[in-house]
Amino acid sequence: MNWLTNFVRPKITSLFGKKDVPDNLWKLCPVCEKMIYQKELTENLYVCNNCNYHFNITPKKRFELIFGENNYEIIKLEKTNDDPLKFKDTKKYIDRLKEYRKKTNQTDALVIGSGTLNNNKIIVTILSFDFMGGSMGKAVGEGIVYAAKKALSERIPLVIFTASGGARMQEGIISLMQMPRTVSAVEILYQNKIPYIVVLTNPTTGGVTASFAMLGDITIAESGSIIGFAGKRVIQDTIREELPANFQKAEYLKKNGMIDIVVNRQKLTSTLSSVINHLVK
Repeated sequence: MNWLTNFVRPKITSLFGKKDVPDNLWKLCPVCEKMIYQKELTENLYVCNNCNYHFNITPKKRFELIFGENNYEIIKLEKTNDDPLKFKDTKKYIDRLKEYRKKTNQTDALVIGSGTLNNNKIIVTILSFDFMGGSMGKAVGEGIVYAAKKALSERIPLVIFTASGGARMQEGIISLMQMPRTVSAVEILYQNKIPYIVVLTNPTTGGVTASFAMLGDITIAESGSIIGFAGKRVIQDTIREELPANFQKAEYLKKNGMIDIVVNRQKLTSTLSSVINHLVK
């Protein structure tokens, strides 16, 4: 509980009446703890106007940001075996999938779409962190391989937006095998001179970072994104040294040569368009 819940909302409710106050009127920034009016946040593309924190956005909003509303086509993927290992911890894996499918209206963490950006047709794949932390299982691996094949067959650029906690533990070795599969798919694009651009968003970690996420012809990152393999505290405990405050932040990785471009979300579409134009020519 905080002052927003205990003081501000009751005051607004008393003034306007409970039915007139929407539950999503305000959003609290997790970094600077500033209270942001939802309309302002939406107009600023879900970026805090105080500290520049980039909130996660849904694949639908991401597609609209790139292509505009209703100017893209969602590509449906073939169904994979949902629970190859019949995994169960505190809950059956199959039940978790059903829960997240209902919550996100997605079949899995990866969504693929196609459209035109500045006269260039492109394939865009987006990892949704809202679906089991954007974790990579067989469905995600299959989706990336399919997107790469489609980009190859149409000879058009492939763009991947990453947001993931890594491989999906409920699929064990099957999820880990998606790492070499996705790397092979990217390699085929490279051999055939098909542009492959990666946009890293917050957070991008684990097996996703260790495979297709760091193999782009051009690697772009949204400002402030956390990018790495293991967590900062795990690394500090292993090497027994204090790491820089901005360690694993996009700006730190760019400074050390691991990322080509760091950009605010407001300029992301124009930057992506320029990069694709350059690579296509």
